[in-house]
Amino acid sequence: MIIKHFTDNDLYKFSVMLAIQKLYPKAAVRYRFFNRGETSFPEGFAEALKAEVKNMAELKLTKQEKQFIEKRCYFFDPVFIDFLEGYTYSPDEVTITQTGGKLDILIEGYWYRTVLWEVPLMALISELYFRMTGTLPSEDCISRTVNKAKTLRELNADYSDFGTRRRFSFDVHDMAVKTLQENSGDNFKGTSNVYLAMKYNTIPIGTMPHEWFMYHGAVYGYRAATAKALDAWVDVFQGSLGITLTDTYTSDMFFHSFGLKHAKLFDGVRCDSGDPIEFADRVVEFYRKNRIDPASKTIVYSDSLNVDEVRRIKKHVANRIHDTYGIGTFFTNDVGATPLNMVIKLTQVRINPERDYFDAIKLSDVKGKNTGDSNEIQIARLTLNID
Repeated sequence: MIIKHFTDNDLYKFSVMLAIQKLYPKAAVRYRFFNRGETSFPEGFAEALKAEVKNMAELKLTKQEKQFIEKRCYFFDPVFIDFLEGYTYSPDEVTITQTGGKLDILIEGYWYRTVLWEVPLMALISELYFRMTGTLPSEDCISRTVNKAKTLRELNADYSDFGTRRRFSFDVHDMAVKTLQENSGDNFKGTSNVYLAMKYNTIPIGTMPHEWFMYHGAVYGYRAATAKALDAWVDVFQGSLGITLTDTYTSDMFFHSFGLKHAKLFDGVRCDSGDPIEFADRVVEFYRKNRIDPASKTIVYSDSLNVDEVRRIKKHVANRIHDTYGIGTFFTNDVGATPLNMVIKLTQVRINPERDYFDAIKLSDVKGKNTGDSNEIQIARLTLNID
């Protein structure tokens, strides 16, 4: 059994789960697996993955996990925490097939339930792949992690672990969080993984996913999606969890909708694609134009980071705004193997079981990384006047 703990998942999946339950309890969705790196999976992989998915039904929130969430996740209400205590994964929501080396995965069901599958399922795919291909982590992975932590400390870079989804294994992830915490001083701010945050008594980090915007775009239209999604988030969390993504329908379109009200309500923004240097300048200028001190706000960088990239970004930001870094596979899968290039994305939504499904798409700040139906992507681009 690879996933052994109910909270071995990222905080943002639980936070959006709460928002869905409060606002869209009847919404149904479909997610699909996208193998961007065109990895060929070994024979028998689908059956092995099905067995691991079946094991997920045995996971339950423990008393210790519940107490940690009550203490650290102050933005979760008691009703939601009680719901988590009674929640069980339903393997029937996940369909897995394999043709040769090609893996297909469909997740389907009520959104408030299926939202938890994405992160642990990707972690399962990654760890199982390396197990079945006989890949072992390098012997120097601990010393390398120590060096990363010390270098980031020397740079005085605030950072967190964001590496659950594409980690080499749970054990490597566990080692990374432990090592970073022991060697980073105050610069290590926490981890997106709720279980490891509990284990090492640090802060669970995260806010909202792209799928929150994707749902609103599919249901309410692409011009209204950003404002609608942001307003809905504030209605639920009342100012907590205040870092917002910008690149679901490109950052250009985001900043057309991100007005003074939202700029004041949200603590900052997250750069998850595109040029991080241009992004910094744009965000600083945006806050200045809105008569907001940029130094009072935050940019969370989270796109393909390593020490050199953090150094480059931090030098350019030059304390004009608070910069912090969510670092993923560089911590949890830099062990001599090539990390899988994969995502699981929302592809279709409906507001209740009686309605038809709408296609859900994402327009990245990087051309070629759009996700979803090609016709719907074209509709969105025309609607938003994106070349």
